[in-house]
Formats: sequence, C-alpha cells, structure tokens
Amino acid sequence: MSISPRQTASGRPLRVAPAWVGAPTPTPVETDGHLLPVRDAIWIWSVRRYARLALWALPMAAVLYGWLTLGVQGPPGPLAVGLLAGWLATIALIALAGLLAGSRTRVCALAGLLVTLAGVTLLVPLAALSEDAVVASAPMAAGHVPDLLTTAAAIASSGLLLLGWAVFRSKLVNPADGVLLMLAAVAMGAGTSMSQPVPTVGALLLLAAGMGLAWTGGRLVPLH
Repeated sequence: MSISPRQTASGRPLRVAPAWVGAPTPTPVETDGHLLPVRDAIWIWSVRRYARLALWALPMAAVLYGWLTLGVQGPPGPLAVGLLAGWLATIALIALAGLLAGSRTRVCALAGLLVTLAGVTLLVPLAALSEDAVVASAPMAAGHVPDLLTTAAAIASSGLLLLGWAVFRSKLVNPADGVLLMLAAVAMGAGTSMSQPVPTVGALLLLAAGMGLAWTGGRLVPLH
C-alpha cells in the first residue's frame, strides 16, 4: 500500500502548520491590521527549517544515552558521552518546543522545556564533579548527593513528560510519538534508582520517539 505525501505512516492525514508559523505565502497574511513583512516571513521559515533539522539530534542523544546505560567503555569516557548526549537532547527539545509554538499546546511545551532545562542544569555539575567536590561547593551533607541526583533526574523527567503531553495533544505531529516520549520520561526518571533494563528501555523509547518526531516534523508543510 502506497503512502501519500500528505499522509503519515499510519495512513492519517498529515498535520500541517499554520502559514504564519511556516513560510511566506502568495496571499497576504495580516497581523494586527498590518501585512507581515517579507523579511520576517523569510526569517520565520529559516527558523522553522532549523527546528526540523535539529529534531534529528534527539535520536542521536538517545543512542549515546543507551550507550551509557549499557556500560560500554569507549575512548571518550562516560562523562564526555553523557555531556554530548545532554547537549544534543537540549538542542532537539528546544527545536521541538519551537515547532509546537504554533499549536494549541505551546504553553505546555514551553513549560516542559523550561522544567527540563532546569533539571539538566542541576544534573550537569553532579555528573561533572566528584561527590566530595559537590559537598564542598554546596551546603549539604555527604549522604544527600544521591538524593540531589534523584531530584534532578525527576525534574528533568517531569519536563520531558510535559513535552510528551504537548506533542500528544498538539494535533501537529503523530500523537504516538508523544506517548513514546512520556513513557521514555518515566523510564529514564526511574532509571536513576532502578537497575537494568529500565534505563536501557528508556533510551530505546526515546530513540523511537525521536525518530518519529524527526521524520514527521521534517515533513510538516505550511498551509497556503
């Protein structure tokens, strides 16, 4: 069975973004009684193209995170791989929130992005510094560092959960990718306190969600 360019892999009609979020159109677009300047429309289209391409950083981050969960020792070391995975995931989540800016769940997507960034910001020093260095630089007892790590992971997972819900309710991309993103958030959040295979399952779910979002987001076209 062939798939139309206007359909998703499941056969559903391909969701399209509003023209004012996508690209310049032949028909005038009015904003507050004024025509949208051509330079602004071209700028919006360039940002949108960047966001579609940046979504491919999410499956790449999932692969690197899965590498960490499997304990594979490589020349860069686990710290470098973990920081690279976090950097790629941050780029992809910012792009995802940007694509959802024209949907009805833009507030939820923005909230999810901010919460995720807060959790990642808290995780970075915990991953880069030793436990003694963390205790010396923060007013806390030595035994509270694992609790702080669990809290940071819970915050980041909560933000990812909000982003998954925004994807699910947006009606802009495949809602199944939102479900996979929410499941990945739960598995990755629980992975800090649970053993294998929960962290690896979270990485696989994030990989599936990232591939789906990158593929569907790359096929979004503006309405004319």
